[in-house]
Amino acid sequence: MTENAQLKALEQLMPATHGADEDIDWPAVEAAWGTRFPSDFVAFMGRYGAGTINGEATVLLPLPKPGLQWDPAAMAEETANARRLWEAEGGRAAFDADPETILAWGVTGASDILCWLTGDEDPDRWPVLVCGRHTADTFAVYPYGMAEFLLRLFSDEFDVSPVGITFWDGGPLGFVHWRKAQRRWQEGRNPETGDPDPYAGEFPA
Repeated sequence: MTENAQLKALEQLMPATHGADEDIDWPAVEAAWGTRFPSDFVAFMGRYGAGTINGEATVLLPLPKPGLQWDPAAMAEETANARRLWEAEGGRAAFDADPETILAWGVTGASDILCWLTGDEDPDRWPVLVCGRHTADTFAVYPYGMAEFLLRLFSDEFDVSPVGITFWDGGPLGFVHWRKAQRRWQEGRNPETGDPDPYAGEFPA
C-alpha cells in the first residue's frame, strides 16, 4: 500500500478535519537529523501535522517550533528519553541495534514512546519500535511503517496491544493539530473536544 493509500485509509478511521499542513522545511529537518524521513511520515505531516489522537497519543514535530501558549512536543526530547531507556533496560541485548538508530515520532498517555529503528538506508523500510512502560515487553519491534502501524492499531489487529493504553474504544478517532488545541485552550475550551472548560487558559494543558 502506497503512502497515499495509507493516508486515505487512516482518514477513513481518523478524519483530518482538525489537522493542518505543518509546512515543514524538510531539507532543514534532514540536515538537523542527518537522514531523510519515511514518505508516510512526510505525507502525514502534510495532511495532519503534529498533534494529538483522542487526547491520549501525540505525533511529534521533527524540529521544535514556538507554541501559541506552550511549546509543542518535538522529537529531540523523546528520542533522548527512548535512547536512555534502551540503555537502562537492556534494549541492545534484546535487539542488535545501537541506541543512535532510535528516532522517536510519537508518545502515548501511558508514557510509551513510539519510534523507528533507522538502521536501514531506506527510511521507508524503517520498522516501528515501541518503548513501552506498561506493556508485555519493554521493547517490541513491528515490521511496519508509522502509517501502517497506526492503521493496524486503530483496527485492533494486534493480538496483544503494542501500547500500554487504550485511547480508542471502537468509536470515532479524533486528531487535533497542536495549534488548534492551543487556540481552544486560550479561548477557555477543552483542547481536545472544544467544549467549554472553566480551567482552560489558566495554565498549560
